[in-house]
Amino acid sequence: METIYLVEDDDNIRKLVCYALSKEGYGIVGFAAPSEFWEAYQKAVPDLVMLDIMLPGEDGLSILKKIRSTDKDVPVIMLTAKSSEFDKVTGLDMGADDYIAKPFGMTELVSRVRAVLRRSARNSREEKEYRIGGLYVDPRRHTVQVAGKEVSLSYKEFALLLAMLEAEGGAVKREELLYKVWGEFYGESRTLDVHIRKLRVKLGEAGGMIQTVKNIGYKIEERK
Repeated sequence: METIYLVEDDDNIRKLVCYALSKEGYGIVGFAAPSEFWEAYQKAVPDLVMLDIMLPGEDGLSILKKIRSTDKDVPVIMLTAKSSEFDKVTGLDMGADDYIAKPFGMTELVSRVRAVLRRSARNSREEKEYRIGGLYVDPRRHTVQVAGKEVSLSYKEFALLLAMLEAEGGAVKREELLYKVWGEFYGESRTLDVHIRKLRVKLGEAGGMIQTVKNIGYKIEERK
């Protein structure tokens, strides 16, 4: 049984989410305060963390940052009443796997939890290393090198790069990239293009291998 930690200070929302997910067979534990969450997290890391952004004492983004500083793999979903593009992109760029704005329906919530856990299970099995041109990527260690020098990528940039590498030179549709990297309910094509531009810049000389496939999406292959 997969374990989920929920950090939500609103008693009604916390109880409702815990009830809905427990009915689906998940081991869900709710915390009203970040301090309670950290105490449990230090004892056992769950299969999924769900964080409200506005919390007493320590906000959800701060918790996310601390989690990602030591664990790149545990999936995190942000829950918040904020719906601005800034808050959404900030959370995703810091390593959140999905973002759900309140109010949300329980059917949607359960579906997105399932999707994130599926992607996490798939990624945990991925141990293949990739070498193409001067680019080297190790998914297990979450490292990227270009011409022998390490490159620092955000969580989403790394996932985007890996999604293209997995296609082994084939074109990946925009919709598929959005689903793989941001989840099945995230449809902001503009965000995809922004991340591709940033990724090309960060990869330097290897960035030119990321090619736009007109009316389809993107691919990565070594230039002849």
